[in-house]
Amino acid sequence: MAAQQRAPRPSGRQPDGQHFLRSARLATELVEQAGISARDLVVEIGAGSGRLTTPLAERAGRLIAVERDPVWADRLRLSFSNEANVAIVRANALHVPLPREPYRVFGNLPFTFGSRILARFLDDVGSPLQCLDALLQYEMARKRAQIHPNTLVSLCWQPWWELRLVRHVPRTAFEPFPAVDAGMLSVTRRGPHLLPMSARPRYVRLIAKGFSASAKPLRLTLRSSMSPRSWTRFVRERGIAADVVPTELDVFDWVALFERV
Repeated sequence: MAAQQRAPRPSGRQPDGQHFLRSARLATELVEQAGISARDLVVEIGAGSGRLTTPLAERAGRLIAVERDPVWADRLRLSFSNEANVAIVRANALHVPLPREPYRVFGNLPFTFGSRILARFLDDVGSPLQCLDALLQYEMARKRAQIHPNTLVSLCWQPWWELRLVRHVPRTAFEPFPAVDAGMLSVTRRGPHLLPMSARPRYVRLIAKGFSASAKPLRLTLRSSMSPRSWTRFVRERGIAADVVPTELDVFDWVALFERV
């Protein structure tokens, strides 16, 4: 029992790939740059040692800090027991119940589960989520934010969300040191959406079909859905090459294509 009460020591061998910010000043700066205010309900993912929880609690109207490790969760409850606007929830970010009112997400995501956590929040385009700011592996954050060449994953989100890479954070800013640097990904809801929310399943199927042969000209992959004449008219209107491949279309091209097929 005594061993269970001992606070975990960062070792670099955490199964979930969790790495904590070393600097309180950097944590405060990241929260400030996100523009969090007293009007916001914030869900923090991966609260851990509370490095980001402290500046979030100082700025957010309400804060739900999610941490799945029982020892860290208990320590957070003790540290923030006098903060009326803070609730500590011991839960897995992939399964924790989410607010039914407008909210935003902020977090230092475990590197191992970063992509799955993003999908949990961004796949549901009809949720009350307004924006998300997350530290991820730098390469993942860069790929999610890039618009050319585009990726299947990002294209499935882009009609409803705008994704930007806003910070590079070196691996030396974390304890234990991860193997790679981190990036701050900022995601905001588009207004207006490029497609209605009800169109997402059909749109995602089109993207998946287009990327099923990502090195192949899109006109060949989609020839069962679009006649050669319609394809010629489409590429002429969009100003793109006839043999364009899926990664070379941006979200606006894909939306225009979706509205044609």
